[in-house]
Amino acid sequence: MAKRTYAMRYVAGQPAERIFPGAFAHQGPGLPPGAALPNSNILRIMVWNIFKQQRADWLSVLQSFGKDAQLVLLQEAQTTPELIRFATSNYLAADQVPAVALPQHPSGVMTLSAAHPVYCCPLREKEPLLRLSKSALVTVYPLLDGRLLMVVNIHAVNFSIGVDVYSKQLDPIGEQIANHKGPVVMAGDFNAWSRQRINALFSFASNIWLREVRFPSDLRRRAFGKPLDFIFYRDLNVQNASVMETQASDHNPLLVEFLAQQPTI
Repeated sequence: MAKRTYAMRYVAGQPAERIFPGAFAHQGPGLPPGAALPNSNILRIMVWNIFKQQRADWLSVLQSFGKDAQLVLLQEAQTTPELIRFATSNYLAADQVPAVALPQHPSGVMTLSAAHPVYCCPLREKEPLLRLSKSALVTVYPLLDGRLLMVVNIHAVNFSIGVDVYSKQLDPIGEQIANHKGPVVMAGDFNAWSRQRINALFSFASNIWLREVRFPSDLRRRAFGKPLDFIFYRDLNVQNASVMETQASDHNPLLVEFLAQQPTI
């Protein structure tokens, strides 16, 4: 019997809670009320594959670059006591989708947020060759202007022949984004290291009206000459975007600042 996909929610002073997927396409009037992301007229987001915290200085990088962000999207986040302590001390909620059951602490995507999500849908897809899982997490947060922001944190499958499994992982995410009426941010480690994968990713993004964040000084880590990490968005305006060089992971953190207002056409 297949294991049911779930997210673990970590909140300061409360026991960890298991969150199971919500119904697709329910990002509408039925959402429970919630407090908006603070200061979300300017929305700051950090995106980083943290490499299971295997290198020194990962915590200082998070403290330095994540402290002013309302949202931090981590991939390969291992639920060590140090990371949970940082998350629950600096954010209202931390939601992780366990993808790989390591001996002590599971690893997977984790979204740290300065407000509680009003919707949470964890997703997993198995690597066809290694049979290890990669995860994604869809969360929704109220903004100060009354709109609902959908955030997709993804670590895409890596080792596969062709792009069938790669596209299969994106399909349920596409369903949710297509049915969401409001701004969207989709970001993470997309493992887009081949021309086939790049084409599949950009075709997917185009079909659901997502635009790519461009980095003036593009220091993203690459494989076979192609960047692995991306941020896509809809119904927001990019104010600043940068990539921070670090040796604290095998990926560099991406930082973006959005103006959370209806974009002018």
